[in-house]
Amino acid sequence: MEQEQEREFVVLIDEKNNIIGTMLKSEVHGRETPLHRAFSTFIFRKSDKKLLLQQRSHVKKTWPLMWSNSCCGHPKPNEDTVSAAKRRLDFELGLQPLWIEEVAPYQYCFTHKGVMENEICPILIGMVDSEPIINTEEVEAVMWVDWNWFVEETKKHPEKYSEWCVEEVAILDKLSRVNELFIS
Repeated sequence: MEQEQEREFVVLIDEKNNIIGTMLKSEVHGRETPLHRAFSTFIFRKSDKKLLLQQRSHVKKTWPLMWSNSCCGHPKPNEDTVSAAKRRLDFELGLQPLWIEEVAPYQYCFTHKGVMENEICPILIGMVDSEPIINTEEVEAVMWVDWNWFVEETKKHPEKYSEWCVEEVAILDKLSRVNELFIS
């Protein structure tokens, strides 16, 4: 699996999301990370509309042991965002969503412990009807939480979560699509 990541490429882009090249995933994140494509996914459980959170694995280069949204990742060259999200959900959590869709644009740049993330990162939401089976190289732990509780939790204790997750929750909380699906 480690060798697979060594050969995985991320798509480098300019500020207008135009492709300018590729770079090995294993080399892209550092003190000065070039802008690249990514995605963030928020997965809800069909039976009770709870949100799946993940604690990032202790072996992750970026934000180890931080709690964050359900799944993040990078589309491969010539891979669309939804396909990339499905691939990573299966790889990290053993989940196959009933449906998944892109709901909002997002771009960010944060540095944590000397490692920068610099991404154009659309936000996706989806639904599952099964429980995760975690890949311990990617995920330390998971928990299901109530959406309204999590919105308030990220306002009160943003330090407990990845910065992108906190900002994305604020974006999603304002979207009627999220509210109609998971809050009603």
